[in-house]
Amino acid sequence: YADAQAQQGETEILDAPQADAADETVFLSEEVVQPLPEEPETDIAANVEAAQADAPTAKSLRDLIEQVDAPQTLSRQLECLAGAIYFESRGEPIEGQLAVAQVVINRADSSVFPSDYCGVVTQRAQFSFVKNGAIPTRRSNAGAWERARKIARIAHEGLWESEARDSLYFHANYVKPRWAHSKQARATIKTHII
Repeated sequence: YADAQAQQGETEILDAPQADAADETVFLSEEVVQPLPEEPETDIAANVEAAQADAPTAKSLRDLIEQVDAPQTLSRQLECLAGAIYFESRGEPIEGQLAVAQVVINRADSSVFPSDYCGVVTQRAQFSFVKNGAIPTRRSNAGAWERARKIARIAHEGLWESEARDSLYFHANYVKPRWAHSKQARATIKTHII
């Protein structure tokens, strides 16, 4: 009936049907505000303390590496990050290894490079150890591979400040890439200029 009236162009307003006693649905035209129960401060403080207790504390990067566990299984992204650390800098001091990891992370966070660690590491002409877009799988030095996995975790979780800070580039001091003359060096760690 209402459809027929609307089609005929009538503008008569019909009364809304009254709700049945059995119908529990009620529509309100005003805002309903319901107070949330307050959390006791002790719960919040306990949560903060628990989070701080779980975070490793160390006086040096070397101590932190000793404290953290190397993940036994890595996500594909952490595998790529650890691979970059291992193949690009396993002969460098641990600060240099962390700097390599930080540059990879910075690139993944930048809009100029691929948006994930694997994309950054396998990007054409970026890392000399990458062959045909693939990271090698042979890891002959188990100790260096474990350290690379730990450093990947430390860098990914932001557990230690790297000298690389927000750098997007690094190179070995025995090469002179074209882009290097336009970049200000932030640090030199053994053979890496960041």
